[in-house]
Amino acid sequence: MTVRFGLLGAGRIGKVHARAVSGNPKAKLVAVADAFEQAANDISTAYGCEVRTIDEILAANDIDAVVICTPTDTHADLIEAFARAGKAIFCEKPIDLDVARVKACLETVAETNATLMVGFNRRFDPHFMAVRAAIDAGDIGDVEMVTIVSRDPGPPPVDYIKRSGGIFRDMTIHDFDMARFLLGEDIETVTAHASVLVDQAIGDAGDYDSASVILTTASGRHATISNSRRATYGYDQRIEVHGSKGSAAAENQRPVSIEIATAKGYTRPPLHDFFMTRYTEAYANEIRTFIEAVESKSKPSPSGQDGLIALALAEAALKSVAEGRAVKVSQIVG
Repeated sequence: MTVRFGLLGAGRIGKVHARAVSGNPKAKLVAVADAFEQAANDISTAYGCEVRTIDEILAANDIDAVVICTPTDTHADLIEAFARAGKAIFCEKPIDLDVARVKACLETVAETNATLMVGFNRRFDPHFMAVRAAIDAGDIGDVEMVTIVSRDPGPPPVDYIKRSGGIFRDMTIHDFDMARFLLGEDIETVTAHASVLVDQAIGDAGDYDSASVILTTASGRHATISNSRRATYGYDQRIEVHGSKGSAAAENQRPVSIEIATAKGYTRPPLHDFFMTRYTEAYANEIRTFIEAVESKSKPSPSGQDGLIALALAEAALKSVAEGRAVKVSQIVG
């Protein structure tokens, strides 16, 4: 079976997914839609697909599934439309910036029995998957503490900040999902602190650029997340899981993994510059997993519910910062 794809959105993340879909032998990128004609044309030229409107993709008989890479405020409406059209849906995070809207969207997904997968690509990174495999194998015993470091090389434009939903919904949301993935247990309480240390324009836009979060489960396990919009040394992505018998860690990755030793000391090449190159394998792996779910007509993971919980954790973090206290996730999810 070849799964025939429509790509909605031809921006930065759309290009990443176009490459992942086109690189899979069980997939065919049939069409791309974007409000900016040149962006759509660039992908059409690169991968030999047609340029169509979203409505044309919605009605098309030669498309089985869509990848939604449009602005966040369009995600829920598009998910509902394509669910009713009987097409499988892969949607970039988040589903929406409002918990109630996400719940309503997931009701439509359930009513139509649609296939929906949410794009938390880091679950599919080979290095992070190896840490999870070590946990499952019992190599480090019972998980007790998780540490996640996630720092961007530099802040995005302020115009992006204003529509992104803020650092917790836009950036930390990946780490919230990763914390759940590694802890193997749902989060009960969230304690967060956030500041503006990188760019005052971000603060003027109502957001933060530096954040620390502690997540605690009912059993007392906890995860610590460190976020910054500035890492002068590159894209900083590290995890460590401490258990009752030992620990497992995934270090930063480099395009070239060598070490040079001279009289001046030891040096290594720079880190990846951003997510487009650091997580290439992860994006390919998640699209492969989505295709397998479409083929088998099974429910993929991460699911819409995973997307809802990650957003609820982001909302709890915002509330914690605003009120200076730990916040129970149940207050957000209901």
